[in-house]
Amino acid sequence: MKLLKIKNSDEKIEVGKLVCVGRNYAKHAEELGNEIPEFPLIFLKPSSSLIYSDGSIVKPVDSGEMHHEVELVLLIGTDIKNADEARAEEAIYGYAVGLDMTLRDIQSELKKKGHPWTLAKVFNTSAVISDITLKKDYLLKGNEKIELSVNNEVKQSSTLDFMLFNAVQIIVYLSSKFTLERGDLIFTGTPEGVGAVNVGDEIFAAIQNIGKLKVKVE
Repeated sequence: MKLLKIKNSDEKIEVGKLVCVGRNYAKHAEELGNEIPEFPLIFLKPSSSLIYSDGSIVKPVDSGEMHHEVELVLLIGTDIKNADEARAEEAIYGYAVGLDMTLRDIQSELKKKGHPWTLAKVFNTSAVISDITLKKDYLLKGNEKIELSVNNEVKQSSTLDFMLFNAVQIIVYLSSKFTLERGDLIFTGTPEGVGAVNVGDEIFAAIQNIGKLKVKVE
């Protein structure tokens, strides 16, 4: 059982499924040569892929190009299905800053063959989150700054209002397809500026008023 780390709280919440949104910033879709989606593009990661700030990302030996992707993460606090916007907002229990690490060379090869690119996303340590900031302590405005640096050099810098689908829209869409449950984490997509990291690199990521994280690549 893997428990979430929550700021200023002893509450214990078990990690559920990790639901990830792809291509949720237009400039990121463009930098990878992808079409801008008409609805959220969804994939999943297992909870076994999750680590926390101050941990280490282990680069798989079968990949030559592992990319960083900084994202806003939503914590679901109650089970919901077919939610309207009001219920979707109520279901958000907290927020974190997260990393969705991607084996870009493997992803590109799988996409060329028309195969699912799950294997580029699910390796151990491919998901990182900060401590959770509960919504009761801070209500997301939707224009917070999101940023990532590698070895103290800024690589990604944007604001959350550049998301194509905001937090509530994502939850409404997801809950129309399957049940979201307490403890689920939703990674909401990354802005432009993704790039490769190598063994020995240090990654720092932050979202204004939400959280910070720091990891090293091994």
